[in-house]
Order: sequence, then C-alpha cells, then structure tokens
Amino acid sequence: MHSYGRHVAQVPGIAHPSTGSPHCVSVFATLTGASADDVLITAGGQDALSIAFRAIAVPGSAVLVESPTYHGALAAIRSAGLRPVPVPLDDDGLTPEFLEEAFALSGARLLYCQPTYHNPTGAVLSSERRQRVLEIARTAGAFVIEDDFARFLGHTPTVPPPLIHDDRHGTVVYITSLTKPAAPSFRIAAMVARGPVMERLRATRRVSDFFVSRPLQEAALELMSSAGWERHLKTLSAQLRNRCTALVTALRTELPTWTVRHVPGGGLHLWVQLPAGLSDIDITAVARRQRVGVSAGTRYFPAEPSAAYLRIGFGAATDEADLAESACRLAEVVTKS
Repeated sequence: MHSYGRHVAQVPGIAHPSTGSPHCVSVFATLTGASADDVLITAGGQDALSIAFRAIAVPGSAVLVESPTYHGALAAIRSAGLRPVPVPLDDDGLTPEFLEEAFALSGARLLYCQPTYHNPTGAVLSSERRQRVLEIARTAGAFVIEDDFARFLGHTPTVPPPLIHDDRHGTVVYITSLTKPAAPSFRIAAMVARGPVMERLRATRRVSDFFVSRPLQEAALELMSSAGWERHLKTLSAQLRNRCTALVTALRTELPTWTVRHVPGGGLHLWVQLPAGLSDIDITAVARRQRVGVSAGTRYFPAEPSAAYLRIGFGAATDEADLAESACRLAEVVTKS
C-alpha cells in the first residue's frame, strides 16, 4: 500500500495531499468564493506567510508593508531575505498616494497588507480605497498578500468583505486562519491564489513540510461544519466587543493622557499612543513585572517608529474586571517608569 504522501496518484478533481484534504479545501473555497484548485491548506497563518514570501519574491527585493504592521510578517519577510519598505496608513487603511510612490521608488513587486482589522492599529481599508490599491498594485506588476487573520474576529455581525472579492485579475494572494477564533494550538489556515502563482506556492510548501496533518484537517472540517461553530462565533463577537469597550473605558479613566488611536470594529487589541517622554520599551518591561502583558510598539514598525506606542490585547483576559485591573496596574507602572 502506498503511503499518504508523495506516491499518491493524481486524480482529476481530487486535491493532492500537499494541497489539502478535498473536504477541507472545499470548505475554504466556499468561504472565499474560490475554486478548490485555488486553495492551499497550511499549518497556520504564519506558515502561510513564510511560504508566500519565499515563493513570490526574489531574495534581496523589496516588499511594501503598512507602517506599522504585524511583527511576525516582518520576521518572515526578513527571514526570506527580503527588505520591508514602509507605507503610511491612517484610520482608513493604506494611503493610495503613498503606496503608488513607494512602488515607483522601491521597484517592489509585492505588497503585504491587512485590509480588515489591521494588526496593530485596527484600521479597515475603506471602500473608496480598495479598487485604487488593487489598481496601483496591478499597474506595478505586483502581487498583494492579503492577511485576513481577523476574518472571524469581528465585534459585530457585519465584517467587511475581503479584498480578494474585488480582485478580477489574480493580483491578490489571500490568507485566512482558524487559529485565533478556535485555539492557539489549532494551526490551520488557507491560502487562495489564482493562476501560475499557486503552483509556486505549492512547490514551496512541498519543500518545507509537504502537507498538513490529515487528522488536524478533519478536525477543522468538523469544527466549521458543526452547528456550534456559528454559535461560537456569535458568542466570540459579543465577548470581544464587550472586552474592547471595557478596556477603552478603563484606559481613558486610569490613563487619560494615553491616546487610543482607533477603537476597532474587530480584532483582539488596541493601539495606544504614549505621551511624549515615555518609552514603550521601558513601559513594557515594568508592566511585565507587574504581571501585565503588553507589546512595545517599536517592534511593529519596519523602520523608525513615528512615536511611542503600545499594543494592548483584550482577547486573552479572564474577564472584563481583569481588564480594569490591568489598566490600574498600568497606571502604577507610569509612576515607576
């Protein structure tokens, strides 16, 4: 008997093991409106990012990124031998004028972005900018890696559609994950790409780990196919909304000089600007000694940070009272810094 792996024959209409189990692939295809041939199952979102950067870009080349951006993506970019080039964003996401200029000056052929509930700022790319961003990337002959990590983390029932829904030319390579809405150790994600780029992605993944564990894929299929999945997502949405509100209220009460840059409509954290004179590195170190986990904003910038920021999470807290207590401890931290 042949093993489940490299010796499995290719059968038309049936996914190869390195792509993913047919049923798991089908669920993600339905979720994104893609063909099953355009879906690749990966071991979590970070694995997908690593595959994408290595498969699409040439070592030494530039990759445009929002500034600030997810520090794990920056690590994957640098590990692939690529250069992250910052592009400013505001509460409406990437600024098209700066994006166009960055493509022209850097010669980049790849953009990494998080259009929905951006990590760390929580920004959402506005409907007015979506087509423009795609047009700019296409004109530059570039791919767009859309990291849709927060697809299941909206604080309301209405979550903006992914950027790939507006893509008619195969510009977008889309990534979404079950890890954050399910469990940290539940390492299942999917990539969606059209055209020859998908074969490059598959080839890169075969070199790394060949395929994701079949039992893990079956668990993902059972989870997303169960009636309890939708109930879980509704409960998760309400809990995240309440926790976000509780943390914002507590910070504004205990630390009125700290600025919550944007109250997000989804995601797991707040992006908070510190007053002039405070160091995000120092605050983070002292906060950890007070048993409050925050992330220094410096690590989210591909270049020099524009100011001192903290990323403060609310998803892992025990309850809303825990968040209020954390804000109190942070206020104590300021007096010790």
